[in-house]
Amino acid sequence: METFLIKAAQLILAFAILVIIHEFGHFLFARIFGVKVEKFYIFFDPWKEIFKWKPKKYFGFFGKTKNIAKKEENEPDEGEKGEGKKSSFWGDTEYGIGWLPLGGYCKIAGMIDESMDTEQMKREPQKWEFRSKPAWQRLLIMIAGVLFNFLLAILIYAGIVYATGEKYVPLREAKMGMEFSGEARKIGFHNGDIPIKADGEEIDKPAEAFMQMMQAKNVTVLRDGKEVNISIPEKFIFAMEQEAKSDTATIAFFTYRFPARVNQVVMGEGADKAGIIAGDVFIAVDSIATPTLLSFQAALKGHDNQKVNITLLRRENEKTDTLTLPVQLSGASKMGIGLEIDPSAFFNAKEIHYSLLQSVPRGIEMGTDKLTAYAKSMKMVFTKEGANSIGGFGSLGAIFPEKWNWIAFWNIAAFLSVALAFMNILPIPALDGGHVLFLLYEVITGRKPSDKFLEYAQVTGMILLILLLVYANGMDIVRLFK
Repeated sequence: METFLIKAAQLILAFAILVIIHEFGHFLFARIFGVKVEKFYIFFDPWKEIFKWKPKKYFGFFGKTKNIAKKEENEPDEGEKGEGKKSSFWGDTEYGIGWLPLGGYCKIAGMIDESMDTEQMKREPQKWEFRSKPAWQRLLIMIAGVLFNFLLAILIYAGIVYATGEKYVPLREAKMGMEFSGEARKIGFHNGDIPIKADGEEIDKPAEAFMQMMQAKNVTVLRDGKEVNISIPEKFIFAMEQEAKSDTATIAFFTYRFPARVNQVVMGEGADKAGIIAGDVFIAVDSIATPTLLSFQAALKGHDNQKVNITLLRRENEKTDTLTLPVQLSGASKMGIGLEIDPSAFFNAKEIHYSLLQSVPRGIEMGTDKLTAYAKSMKMVFTKEGANSIGGFGSLGAIFPEKWNWIAFWNIAAFLSVALAFMNILPIPALDGGHVLFLLYEVITGRKPSDKFLEYAQVTGMILLILLLVYANGMDIVRLFK
């Protein structure tokens, strides 16, 4: 239950941040062009809101008092204040938090949006309304949400590299090569291969190489000093996804191969009693050779409460000795040790530190790479396997770590911001991209679609989005029972 709450809290916080930034983009450009924003809400508020506030008017968790409501009825609207009175940039908007965490919205005056305020559209257009502004201004207002999400991702990535830098083992420096998952070995990868190219392009950083290899048609590896080409099936990404969800999966595509070296021994446990010390490198369990960490872990399984012979290398006084020690394992085949899991402890690592100015172009590069990779992966959604892999809030929550880690949180939030930007710019009615499509039509042809057409398009788009939302979250529920 605790794990669920931690993941849910991270998802809600990330979602709230992304919604605020997205809607603030629309709000800011609307106000710059003198368009009134009637509401600015995080999450949706059908029937009732959790909280709402309007500067100098009302504040709280409940509705307006009768006196305030009466005062507002007699108070002039923004456009009725007269030529000599300037409206407030922030003060004419109601801010609030809805109870339905499915997004958020800005209710922009004179615009056909999710509020479906058709009564307002029947009145004469006013100069402070969206519909009264030139097409290029309306276009910028609609693009602003997507733009701000992408800028947020860049800002987060820049902040991460500025705060932590980047440290990784270049793929060519992994002298023992990579350990590959079962699905990867099925298509031709061998344990010990060193990936060096994806579709002819050099790959170096493991985090970026992962997606480049998944989306490539051809991957080149070094195998015994020779270059070998491996063809990647078109739907390989779905095989990897299914494998990652299985209970037996220990590797997600590939991981560095390095020895099983002890970095900690628990006093009084089996390893301590047998004389194992920090720095020992395990090379065999009984008669099974264990040249790598993963092979050592696999060899220990199934020896619950048994005594096994551990062969190890110990370097002391510039001399390396080979020892075989009998070790009593616990009920979970454990011996009370910690093993080194950082590949940089074995191979030459590259470490990059960024100044504040240097972090910005790196953030732009990372954001652009993530957007490009996400756009490429979208083509797979239109396959049968892609449709089956669609997930809702459960799938999104699952990508957050079980323990709170701010670096991991911001990395995931940045990726989701990129994904939200891309999804919102798709030319689907009810999304920003649908509004942009109609505005581009107006800019090019000089003809504005009728309000009735825009209303029908908005309703159609909202129905499609609701169906997609139901389907995605339904697939999460189906997976729970599989």
